[in-house]
Parts: sequence; structure tokens; C-alpha cells
Amino acid sequence: MTVFRNAVLSKQFLITAEVAPPKGGNPAHVVDMARGLKNRVHAVNVTDGSRAVLRMSSLAASAILLQQGIEPICQMACRDRNRIGLQADLMGAHGLGIRSILALTGDPVKAGDHPGAKSVFDMESVRLLRVIDKLNRGIDFNDKPLSDGKTDLFPGAAVDPQSKSWSGLQRRFEKKVEAGAQFFQSQLISDFDRLDKFVTKIASAYDKPILAGIFLIKSAKNARFLNKKVPGVQISQEIIDRLERSCDPLREGMTIAAEQVRLARDLCHGVHMMAIRTEHLIPEILDMAGVEPIEN
Repeated sequence: MTVFRNAVLSKQFLITAEVAPPKGGNPAHVVDMARGLKNRVHAVNVTDGSRAVLRMSSLAASAILLQQGIEPICQMACRDRNRIGLQADLMGAHGLGIRSILALTGDPVKAGDHPGAKSVFDMESVRLLRVIDKLNRGIDFNDKPLSDGKTDLFPGAAVDPQSKSWSGLQRRFEKKVEAGAQFFQSQLISDFDRLDKFVTKIASAYDKPILAGIFLIKSAKNARFLNKKVPGVQISQEIIDRLERSCDPLREGMTIAAEQVRLARDLCHGVHMMAIRTEHLIPEILDMAGVEPIEN
């Protein structure tokens, strides 16, 4: 059993972090970033064309990290592959020893660096979760048996507790649970009252761990950009003012992230750390929050 799956099943406080695969053929940088997270997180999420920006495949980058003794959560998005390609990659993940999969629909291509590309979206995240469940039972999308053995994948899904539609949030979450999601990682959380309400009113009935998305905000300018560009995010003026007043905004951002980790420990089952291009700071943020290294 993987470290991450064992931590989920034994109801530990879960810690994951996100890294992006390289834009090119040299994986040295992503390996270095992930090595710095070893023994501080239960697993490292490897993004799959996040924001529809071209990078090395998440499957390949996950396999490279696994070779280095770093447990990956391989994100898999429906945007770029049809049901044949998705099932092929899922079986490939199992064959490579990758067990944890985050099932995603995927960002629209117009948001990325190849806006003229053709989207696939043969499936979306709920149907992808159902396909994973089928493969784990030894059958394919068409209910035909897998002649060379079933998979043993541990699927998770994304959730946005700050969604404007409460009924839509509940309906989508329940569908993902029914489809087989074993854990949930949230988008960037800026409203912890909303997170508390989601966990208490919706998630608590299903006994599936919720990991709050904690984002390292590096400056007031960064905070304003997130408010403008990321749907559902509304970083408070109080935090923006703190960053504006600070003579060292990055350090203040780390302090804020550590405070949010401590908040999340009282509200949900874990944290998903995001620190784009500054992943090396995540261990220090966890130290500031009083989170101990992980004993594997």
C-alpha cells in the first residue's frame, strides 16, 4: 500500500503539494523540487496541462518521480484524450507503479498557450472516476473484461467549496463520491468560513478526506491578480493590506500560508500546498505551521 493511501485510510492529517512537469525534455528541475518535499508531504501532485499550458505529460513526470522514491498523485484531465487514450494511460499508470490518480475535467484550451488546439472532452471527471472504478474491477468502459488483469488505482477528485452555487456544489460532490472518489483536493481557499460550512453541511456525511488548497501569495500584486483571474477566489482586503505594508511581502505571504494551514487543521482532513515556482519554501511554511515531518 502506498504512503498516501495508507495515510488516507488511517485518517492521518494529509499533506500534499503540487509541482508542474518540465516544459521540455529535462526533468532535473521538477525532480529537485519534489526531492525537497520528501518526508514533508504524503504525495506530490503532478499537474496535467494545468491552465491548458503545454508541459511534459503528467504520466511520464509521475513515473520519473516514482523512480526517485517520491510518491506521485498523477493528475489526469479529460481535455486532451478520448476514452481510449484515458483508459490506456490509466492502465499504463498501474503498470508503472503509479497508484494515486486525480481525475479532472481539464481547463479550456482557450485559457492556455495553444488556443487553436482542438478540445476532446469525450468524458468529464465524474465519468473518468467511473471508468477508474471499472478498470479496478477488471472491465473496460464497454464492460469487456481486461484479459491481462485489473488495475489497483486510488482515485481522487477536485472540489471548490467556494462555488457560487451551493446546490451545484453539493450535487457535483455527491456524484464524485458515488463514482468512487476516495479523497478530494480543493481549489485555493480564501474563505475558511465557507470551507467550514462545506465540510460540516456536505462532506461530513460521506467520510471522504477534504484537503484545503493553501496557496503561497507572494505580494499584494499577486493577490489582486488571483482575485481578478481565478474564479471563486476573493482574497480579503485585510490580507492584501498586510502584504502591501510588509517590507518583505514573500515572508509575509509565508506567514499567512502557515496561519491558513493551522486553520485548516481545525476544519478539515489535510492541506494541498501550492507555491508556484517557490515549492522549495513549502517545508519552511509547514515548519511555521507546526507540522512535523512525515515518518514513512
